[in-house]
Amino acid sequence: MAATVCNMKNYDEEYRQFRWEVPEKFNFAVDVIDRWAADRTKLAIILVDDEGNEENYTFWDMKMRSNKFANILKNAGLKKGDVVMVFLPRVIEWWESLLGIMKIGAISAPGTTQQTSRDIKYRIVSARAKAIITDAANADKVDAIAAECPDLQIKIVTGGQNRPGWINYQAEMKTADRYFEAVETRSEEGTMIYFTSGTTGYPKMVLHSHASYPYAHKVTGKYWLDLTPQDLHCNLTDTGWGKAAWSSLFGPWHMGAALLIHKAVGKFNPERTLQILADYGATTLCAAPTAYRLFVQQDLQKYDLSNLRHCVAAGEPLNPEVIAIWERYTGLKIHDGYGQTETVLTIATFPGLPVKPGSMGRPTPGFRVEVIDEAGKILPANKEGDIAIWVKDQRPAGLFKEYLGDPEGTKARFRHGWYLTGDRAYRDEDGYFWFVGRADDVILSSGYRIGPFEVESALVEHPAVIEAAVVASPDKVRGEIVKAFVILSPKYTPSAELIKELQDYVKTVTAPYKYPREIEFVKELPKTISGKIRRVELRELERKRKLGNKANSEVS
Repeated sequence: MAATVCNMKNYDEEYRQFRWEVPEKFNFAVDVIDRWAADRTKLAIILVDDEGNEENYTFWDMKMRSNKFANILKNAGLKKGDVVMVFLPRVIEWWESLLGIMKIGAISAPGTTQQTSRDIKYRIVSARAKAIITDAANADKVDAIAAECPDLQIKIVTGGQNRPGWINYQAEMKTADRYFEAVETRSEEGTMIYFTSGTTGYPKMVLHSHASYPYAHKVTGKYWLDLTPQDLHCNLTDTGWGKAAWSSLFGPWHMGAALLIHKAVGKFNPERTLQILADYGATTLCAAPTAYRLFVQQDLQKYDLSNLRHCVAAGEPLNPEVIAIWERYTGLKIHDGYGQTETVLTIATFPGLPVKPGSMGRPTPGFRVEVIDEAGKILPANKEGDIAIWVKDQRPAGLFKEYLGDPEGTKARFRHGWYLTGDRAYRDEDGYFWFVGRADDVILSSGYRIGPFEVESALVEHPAVIEAAVVASPDKVRGEIVKAFVILSPKYTPSAELIKELQDYVKTVTAPYKYPREIEFVKELPKTISGKIRRVELRELERKRKLGNKANSEVS
């Protein structure tokens, strides 16, 4: 285990003294990247593919390459305020295109390459995007719907091949001028759009300003990721998810850390990923809970992870058993973090704070976060309510600008001086938050309120379970019962005996009334394009199964 570094020496003192000091003008590509580029040798990113091929880029490289791309965009007719869709995998073009877009003052809208033509059309039309950047594998999807996107004028394809109607990214980069005078941008101006995962309805467009994501993720990089200019940071997040901006762009590069990026193709391979972490000596790791669950099922003694000094997880709370196994083999605790597409990091177990396994942690400096009731009143310790951020006196820098084109949706998120996250939790006597679930995921059974995460967490602690999703299933007697959809480890086979074993196990881990009265073994779980489980889809499936036509009419 590498030597410990801790940017937060005293949580209470740091939290009390922190003040947002947002400059009047800010542009991450200029004020951060170009500043680090003053040292032309400083490493910014290492890209490694499955065959072991490696690409290295310095901050100077990123400055020059983003300048070139900014010139390509400007010459194509793009200007300040135009929306540019970016659908790229983990390739250097993702980073340099986002930086180039910032330099011309345009607005980037990153998305995953897993989207269908229908998904892409919805996003282009909704955002009135003027340009799109994608790879050859996705260009056909764009061409299939381009005629139905009246605002789309410019198509840029990576990969080096000529394609009718498209600008060849690599060809243009060879001849583009590497000097560019960036457009001046004010901190409150829009710079990035992320589409929410959308467990119900169509995704919303979350508009971020230069202050709310590029600037404010300084707290993510400093306090939670705990990075320094000497670190090599690995984040396993897909580029289409907002967390890539958190942990593969703004947070680490604010702190001058270098990125280690695995250009993985296909399904996540925990063994290959662990080997890369070992071979390159990554010092910090950010991964989704599912990745850690798969890691602890491997023979961790095979990998030299001694250079790792700090590990974090986000996306959903991590169950205590995985935290314990990971610590047993690496000597490191996994520090949970909580935030949304609409925010930067807002709650976390920060380095230096005692870790309470299963807890989200405490509020990030710069955010007043509480658990409130429907009237906006702060609830006492151990009382479940809505997670909310205080915005009345001073809106935190790390909060989105608006839901673009949806003023009613934006307004609905605010009540009694609070921003409502839509998540529920309780806070203990020490100020630690404990996640219960999305407000619409809570199960009401025989008068009990049951959060799905507690049951899912108990299930995945059992060695037979790789992943689990828990939802409400209609029941004539109890109103709703707890239903679990479970993906089994390859070492186990479905059986009535295993169902009983899992049910009994949950009763020993959490309150007995929370155990899943029904368990269904499945090969996969429905997920959003950002990897979050679509419990709403499973709930609707259960309603249709048990209520038939009545459920169909209600859902529609």
